[in-house]
This record gives sequence, structure tokens and C-alpha cells, in this order.
Amino acid sequence: MSDTRLWQRLMRLAEIGARGDGGVNRQALSSGEVDAWRLLLTWAEEARLEPSTDAAGNLFLTRPGRDRTLPPALIGSHIDTQPNGGKFDGAFGVLAALEAATDLTTPARDITVVAWMNEEGSRFAPGMMGSEAFIGLRDLAAIRAARDAAGVSVGEALDTLHAAFPDLPHRALGFTPAFYIEPHIEQGPLLEQARLPLGIVTGIQGKITWEITIEGEEGHAGTLDMAKRRDAVMAFARIATRMQRDVGDADPIVKFTIGRVTVQPNAPSVIAGRVTIRIDLRHPDNAALQTYGTRLEAAAQAEAAPCAVTVTRLVDAPSNTFDPDLRDRLTKAADHLGLGAMPILSAAGHDARHMAPLCPSAMIFIPCRGGISHSPEESAEPADVQAGAALLASVVKELTT
Repeated sequence: MSDTRLWQRLMRLAEIGARGDGGVNRQALSSGEVDAWRLLLTWAEEARLEPSTDAAGNLFLTRPGRDRTLPPALIGSHIDTQPNGGKFDGAFGVLAALEAATDLTTPARDITVVAWMNEEGSRFAPGMMGSEAFIGLRDLAAIRAARDAAGVSVGEALDTLHAAFPDLPHRALGFTPAFYIEPHIEQGPLLEQARLPLGIVTGIQGKITWEITIEGEEGHAGTLDMAKRRDAVMAFARIATRMQRDVGDADPIVKFTIGRVTVQPNAPSVIAGRVTIRIDLRHPDNAALQTYGTRLEAAAQAEAAPCAVTVTRLVDAPSNTFDPDLRDRLTKAADHLGLGAMPILSAAGHDARHMAPLCPSAMIFIPCRGGISHSPEESAEPADVQAGAALLASVVKELTT
């Protein structure tokens, strides 16, 4: 494995969608992601990997194995970012996988690198659409119908993406891999605090997301009596306060976030007629997650009057654990390589969550400075990047030779 190629490629990929503050804005199915595909396909061609895609816009780069009837090894992550993202989230996993597939030239089975479509969910919600379609968790037609803030549908954006690569072979949607391993930055501070280069991920904490719409009535700010108002913003304020009290302050482990608030008509002298919010709730204990989820829904119903409220669950993903054998192999390989490692729970969601019920799955974490991610300040050390890639390559070689 080249000591510099992986880092150079990370920096080169980060130029696509580069922001002036050092961050990256390369959202799902954007022109930037099309350009990123072109770059990945160039590197794949140099390595003599076989490229393909599927109807969900997942990109696959395959090192042919000696026995192509065997289930393939699947490794990778995603290359889309948040609007104010960084250089490493997702991209590290895809490029570390590309390194492993490039260097392992005679595997017993195919080694396939994957870049999943729309992991982030920033342009199109919810996220992880590519892996959900791959395992059949969500219907592709429903995924294609989702729209971004400009009204562009996933289907339209997917068709544009595929039209940009008319000669790229298409494969059937979904297959069962021999195993799946996803390298990623931690997106938390624990590895840095422990001064260790590697985390062997035990599982991912559960997550529920909602879209809540509060329907009031628009009115003139200067003429309508307070007692007669159906003010959606005031209803939102009551709901948010109750949610924070009943859930956010109820458990030191729970993670409760109101991440998006859209006010209509959002004019300074008009009483708001509608507020739409997005909520993210996470907890490692599935029973607690559901209990707090029920409390959030009850708070919305209790505090909305005199407005009407609609509560829609978008994602309901329980906590999962990763394959014990793969975790043990990763731990032993890290020790053999002389690299410090620790078990660690993922607080953030990843496509590996969806792969775990399909095949033996695991994740490798490397530190990120200050635990910062989804930010231009996101940063990783070259030595840690190299360590994560070396661990991936070692275990993939062990399982495919």
C-alpha cells in the first residue's frame, strides 16, 4: 500500500465541491457527485477494476476474483457530504476500500468497493437511500419520489446521473455479500482522548426521525387580537419546550435534536400559518428509544392547540450490533500490525446499519480532531488514515485469499 497515494487522493477528491473555508459541499446526486464519480472511475480504470452501478445510484468498483461464483466481499462507504461538510466523512471509507481492492490483485473472490447513494440525507431526506434500496428496506419508487428543497426529485437526479455515464454497466439491485466492512472517521472524541488510532465498532445506536407539520392561520401582525390567533410559531415554541423537558432533559444518554425549522410565510409582519420541523432522536437502548419517541409524539399533540399538527415518522432504526467474528478478526489484525485499538459504539448512523442483517458486517473507526464532523473543521491525521486503511486491507486479504 502506498504511503502517500491514499492521502493525495483524499485531498484531490476534496477539491470537488470545495468551499472557501476548507470544507466540502458535494451533496447527493449533484453535479459535484457526478464529477466525483468521474474521478473514481479514472482511478478504477488505472487499477483495472470493473465499474458498475444500479438503479439506486450506488457505484461499484470490482476486483475480479479467481472464483466469480462466490459471494463478493463488499467494502466502502459514501462520497456525498453535508452542505458544510469536511474532507473525510464517507470519502475516507471509499478511498481506503479502493486502496485495498487495488493492492489485492489475485483474490479468491470478487472484492467490490461501494460508494452508497445519499448517505447524508442533506439534499434528499431521509438519508442512506442507496443502502436501503439495496437491501429492500425501502421501495425504489418511493425513494425516487422524494424531492429536494428546489423541487427536484430523486428520480430526476438519478436519471441525470446515469445519463452522464451511458456506457457504465448496470447491475441488478441488491446481492448478498460474503461480508461488509465500512471504514469511517469516528465523528466523536473518544479515540482522540484515548490516543488510539483505531476503533472496532461494536454497533450503532438507534435513531428515529420525524417530520412534524404545525398548521395555523396566517394573519396581520398589527390587527389580529392575540386571543384569536392560531400562530404556528407559538405552537412550535410550546412543543419544543415540552419536548426538551420530557425528553432532552430526561436522560443524560439521549440525543434529541430539532435540526430544521421551516416557517411559512416567514415574513416579519405576518403571523405564521405553518411550521414544519425535522426531529432526530437517538439512544443505544431500543426500549428507551421507543419510550422517548412516544413522549415526543405526545408532546406535539398536547401543545399544538389551537393549531393542528401532523406527526410523521421518517426513520425508525433500532440499535444494532456488528458481527462478533469480524470484530475479533479486526482486533487481532490491529494487534498484529502493532496498532492500538479499542471497542467503540457508533453514536452516528452509517450504511453498515442496513448491511448488518444481510451479511456479516463491521466498521473501522479512525480519530477525527476534536470529534468534529459535518463541518469544514473536520480533520484527520495522515498516520491514522493510513492505519485504518492498513487494517481494512489486512482483514480483507485474510478473508479473500
